[in-house]
Amino acid sequence: MDKREFLRKSGIGIIGVLAAPSLLKAKSPAPEDRLRTAHIGVGNMGGEDLRDISSHPQVDVVALCDVDAVNLSAARKLHPKARVFFDYRVMLNEMEGEIDAVIVSTPDHTHAPASLLAMKLNKNVYCQKPLTHYVAESRAMKKMADEKGVVTQMGIQVHSFYDYKLATLLIQDGIIGKVHTVHAWSPKNWGYNGAEPEGEDPVPAQLDWNLWLGTSAKRPYKEGYYHPGNWRKLIDYGCGTLGDMGVHIFDTPYNALNLDVPMTIKNECREPNVFGYPENNTVTYEFPGTAYTGKSLKWIWYDGPGMPPAHEDLVLPGQATTTKKQTTAKTDISLDANIAADGQLPDQGAMFVGTKGRLLLPHFMQLPKKIVRGKYVDISRDIAKHNLGEPVRNYASEGPKHYHQFVDACLGKGECTAPFSYAARLTETILLGVIAGRFPNQTLHWDAETAQFAEAEANQFLAGAYREF
Repeated sequence: MDKREFLRKSGIGIIGVLAAPSLLKAKSPAPEDRLRTAHIGVGNMGGEDLRDISSHPQVDVVALCDVDAVNLSAARKLHPKARVFFDYRVMLNEMEGEIDAVIVSTPDHTHAPASLLAMKLNKNVYCQKPLTHYVAESRAMKKMADEKGVVTQMGIQVHSFYDYKLATLLIQDGIIGKVHTVHAWSPKNWGYNGAEPEGEDPVPAQLDWNLWLGTSAKRPYKEGYYHPGNWRKLIDYGCGTLGDMGVHIFDTPYNALNLDVPMTIKNECREPNVFGYPENNTVTYEFPGTAYTGKSLKWIWYDGPGMPPAHEDLVLPGQATTTKKQTTAKTDISLDANIAADGQLPDQGAMFVGTKGRLLLPHFMQLPKKIVRGKYVDISRDIAKHNLGEPVRNYASEGPKHYHQFVDACLGKGECTAPFSYAARLTETILLGVIAGRFPNQTLHWDAETAQFAEAEANQFLAGAYREF
């Protein structure tokens, strides 16, 4: 069955994908109180992005784009008035006058090509994390956003969650003094230590494989390795666990400590191959000091099965001996809330180590916890003074906040808290750790001004060649 036949039977048809130019060129201005959105990538995370953006009462979804017809079919059932496309370039070209904002929810290697084109056309852009696949793209994204003056937001929804905002305020208040070390970890495994698959499988009827590859190198399709779910493990398309969970878990310490990009990076991992990322990584960064740190800051990231390893900074107090709630007049927050009964670290999280104690921030939807001399310390008064209200533990209500912040900013109401000016620095930091995986156990020295490594052999991985497709 060819693609036209598949589209016909799936209920999409080809109108909007191969529509007549006279239809495609129709343009109409949007009402000032409405935001017309186009969505590039509407499956998996793209489906969640579509749901939460469109849940804003002032959003009109006008275009849907995906290289997979099954994804398009499902999205169009929810938004029957939207036009559908396989190729984002066609969508942006033909609907330029009918789109106010573009949401990019594709595999990492497509983030920059799609976002840069949208911004070139003066469209506001919400782009999923990590912002880009290459360091050079992050800098280009920031530059374009600055030049065009468009509204931008990176898709790190937890940035707007209660506990992360609280942790930022507490650290900046000096709750544990000057921070000198951060540990962050995730046991997720977006790595692949196996060999590149041999042979080739038939491309599924609903998938445009050429468009999925986009600007990346041509490669034969192989079932189970790329689309829809395993691309994060692979060098050409994703950024490993560091580029996935790392962005979420780095975000709050990075923001709270007002960090810039690191001076040195070292990744302890297996020897590199040309296909998949290492399944375990320990990445050590050194950052210049800020108002909230010592003269410099050491940051250690651990990912993969079994992480993090034992470390004295990560030892927690033993089993809680009381369950009595300690309260203040303004709030009612348990001293022992969300503390593991067996004293074990949360599955994912970050530990700030300062001159006056430690602050544990689990990932996610758990309160930060202060530890001093091996004991938990009641921080209810510290929390209460920030008037954030009761902790929110409902993802359904918290999740849309970050998206709605973007929509409101596009409509002239408020600003985004994760614009590309911030997201580009955070993503650059993440990607420098990914590049360091090409040079196991070697310290790389980064010059933020020139955007170059002192180790010349590492500079070849800062950008990649774009294929014409």
